[in-house]
Order: sequence, then structure tokens, then C-alpha cells
Amino acid sequence: MIPKKISIANTPTPIHKMARLSEELKKNIYIKRDDFTGMEWSGNKIRKLEFAVKEALDQKCSVLITCGGTQSNHARATVAVATKMGLKVHLVLRGESPDSLEGNMLLNELMGAAITWLDSEAFKNHEEVMSELSLKYAGEGEKAYIIPIGASNGIGNFGYYDCFNEISKQENDMNIHFDTIVCTVGSGGTYSGLKLGQLLNNTDHSIIGFNISNTSEYFKDVISEILSDSLDIIDEKSIKSQYNRDDILIIDGYAGCGYAISRSEELKFILEIAQSEGIIFDPVYTGKAFRGLVDQIKLGNFENSENILFIHTGGLFGTFSFENQIRTVLKK
Repeated sequence: MIPKKISIANTPTPIHKMARLSEELKKNIYIKRDDFTGMEWSGNKIRKLEFAVKEALDQKCSVLITCGGTQSNHARATVAVATKMGLKVHLVLRGESPDSLEGNMLLNELMGAAITWLDSEAFKNHEEVMSELSLKYAGEGEKAYIIPIGASNGIGNFGYYDCFNEISKQENDMNIHFDTIVCTVGSGGTYSGLKLGQLLNNTDHSIIGFNISNTSEYFKDVISEILSDSLDIIDEKSIKSQYNRDDILIIDGYAGCGYAISRSEELKFILEIAQSEGIIFDPVYTGKAFRGLVDQIKLGNFENSENILFIHTGGLFGTFSFENQIRTVLKK
């Protein structure tokens, strides 16, 4: 049985065709606007949090603890959901407390999040730090629920299982079949949820991811583990034996200089899409992944794909922290 969830996200999110790009690439390119899931919790993380926070509430927890980078979309979404549900929230963030507030950091402060800052070296032990915070809250009579980076774990995975079913209904309503579904791979939970949906529904959709950090081999291991945990939750041993690591399709080579580091050519691509389609991708996640998709189509590596659906996972607020770099590109 699929776990229960709380309902917060504005779903179903719409699917739009990218007309000019489709004409240019001679492919039908569609985009699922998961950046429309809401305002404060905009993006893909809210789908995962609907399941994770439901579990936290069922366990009578009063505090949510999670982690991420300075401009973490997941952290901001967690703060928003916790506040809406009347829970306390504590973030463990990689970096230093900024002198000025922008993007997601401004929203975190507006909503009253408690924040522990760790430098890059200390952040390697963020799980231990979150456990210590949980014990601290327990000593104060509070029960904490720890959510991993991106809510990418067995329970959070059902967020994009849910999304896969939503896409299937939209296919029927639109009288179209998306042979290929593409997403960014940043912590693994979006891809693994879509893959879970494809496995449990036994469809022929090709699920393809573009990693924006680490390597494809690293994420194949991460996604395999998340899938395994989800299948254990619903006791699907037969499905668990039917897939293998090689079924996970991730295209490497578009992480650029690393996580949350953007090069001028990546920002230039984001500007081109914004000015041709009126769609804004973010420099950390969707900008890199969508650039990878377009590049691979031009290289002829999507010949068997006719109708391609790209999942826009949000990230608009974090884009404001790239203001100076974007200004530089605009001037060129």
C-alpha cells in the first residue's frame, strides 16, 4: 500500500509545449511546470515533503531538521511546510551566514527558521550534526524528525511516484504519449520516484536523468538504494527483483565546474531559453540539465524519442543569488 500524504502542493501542475524550441530541434519538447507547485514551497521538493511530513506528524514530531546548501530549495520548502503545519524547523546549511540576505536565504529568515552553519569540511558530517540536534531537542521535550538532503529517501520517493501517475492521467487527457521523461539529478529523489512509477505501472517510458553534481555512476548507486527502500516500504519484493542498476539511465558531462557553480556558457543558455520561450531555468539544477538535453538532441542521441517531457523542478528563488554573474553575461 502506498503511504499516505498531506496535500499542500498545487497539483496537478500543467504541461506546456515549447513551440519554438520544438520547431528548431524537430522534436516535440514539453515541459511539466513543477515550478508552479506553490509560492513558498515552489518546486519539486514539496511533492516529497508531502509524504515525509505526513510521516513526521504520524510520529507526533514537533520539529523538522534538514540540511542543504546556502540557497537550498529543499531547505526553504521545508521551512515553509513546517511553518504551515505548526512545526518548528532547524536547518543545517553548508557555508557561512551571509552578510546580505537574498533568494532562499531571505525567505528562510522571513519564516523564522533556526539555522546552524557548517563550513565545507564540517558539512561532511552533517548527518551527525542533525542527530546531535535531535538529541538536543529531545532534552527540551521536543521530538524531532530528520529529513535527508532533498527529502531523497524511501518515503520521500513517493512524491515523484505520485507525479508519474499525474503525468499518466495528463497523457490520457492530452491524447499524447511521452516516450521520454527527463529530469535533473541532484540528490536522486526525483529520478527514483519517476522510475518507481514506471516500474510499478509497467510502462514503456524511458526515464533519463542529467546529473548536476558527482557522477552518473555515483547516482546509479544512490537511486538504486532509494528505490530499494521504497519497495521495502510497500513490500514489493517481486518488482525489486525485476530491475537492475543498468536500467537507471543518467547522462553525465553537464555538471560543469561543480554543484552551484555556473559558467558563462551555462548562464548564456538560460538567457536564450528565457528570451525565446519565456521560461526561466535556474543555474544550479534545471539550467544545466536542460542544456544537456538540448545538446544531446543536437548530437543525435535522442533519435528514438518523439515526445519528450522535461520536468521543471523549480529553483527560481536561488537564481537571484547569481545576479552579478547574470549581469556580466547580459552585457556581453
